Amino acid sequence: MRYMELHNEEEIQNYNEEQSSMVSRWIIIVTGILVLAGIGVSSYLFYEHMTGSQNLSCSGTGVVNCLKVTTSAQSYFLGIPVSLLGLGYFIACAAFYNPLAWRSRRRWVAVGRLALAVSGMGFVLWLLTAELVIIGNICLWCTAVHIITFLLFVLTLANWSRRYGN
Repeated sequence: MRYMELHNEEEIQNYNEEQSSMVSRWIIIVTGILVLAGIGVSSYLFYEHMTGSQNLSCSGTGVVNCLKVTTSAQSYFLGIPVSLLGLGYFIACAAFYNPLAWRSRRRWVAVGRLALAVSGMGFVLWLLTAELVIIGNICLWCTAVHIITFLLFVLTLANWSRRYGN
């Protein structure tokens, strides 16, 4: 009788682990698209940063002023262009948001994805503060990166709570 109970508990545990490692297909697709969009926008911003923002397709007057934001002192963090940090962030995201990573049963992969999402959102909050309080202008391209990062953050947290939360 004891063997049967243990066997049933193992089956239940295996079933629960299998269910928790399953990720909805739409999350994989949407996060993949978001990461690619993030790489694209960050690449564009880095290109513009390196070329002196000569071709930046964004308003140059009023509250929306991409040139003022992307050439401000806050466009650097620890001497590194913020656009390069953004590009590096999304390249790292490509490793943690691809279909194999989503389906991985290794907890460190999920923890890495969560750490990326949280750190990315924290950096976005700092950048928003810099834009709104210090610079006094916003950049639409930067806002696109902020929205992409926020959506990745929300989807990552939702999946985390589904897989590991009780």
